[in-house]
Amino acid sequence: MPRISGKSKLAEAIRYAVSRRAIFERFLTDGRIELDSNIVERAIRPQTITRKNSLFAGSDGGGRTWATIATLLQTAKMNNVDPLAWLALTLQRIANGWPSSEINALMPWNHAV
Repeated sequence: MPRISGKSKLAEAIRYAVSRRAIFERFLTDGRIELDSNIVERAIRPQTITRKNSLFAGSDGGGRTWATIATLLQTAKMNNVDPLAWLALTLQRIANGWPSSEINALMPWNHAV
């Protein structure tokens, strides 16, 4: 550090790493911790890309609706639920008067045929 400018990007990166050294080394002692977050980033990429695309839906309300539905469909996939089957059953249940107090039961992670 004495040989580089304290205001440089390199000095900033070194200070960041040194101040978080214990956190960065945690994966060495706990085999459950991944070295990087690539697994998580790959898992959420489809949802985030679809939500970002919904920004071009034509209106704010349409974009929010599109993002919500796309997120629910991706959530169904992540829960090993067929998104089309889940959506069809959920819409049918809502149309048949599903009580709003039990809306949580319709979520993809609670899907039961």
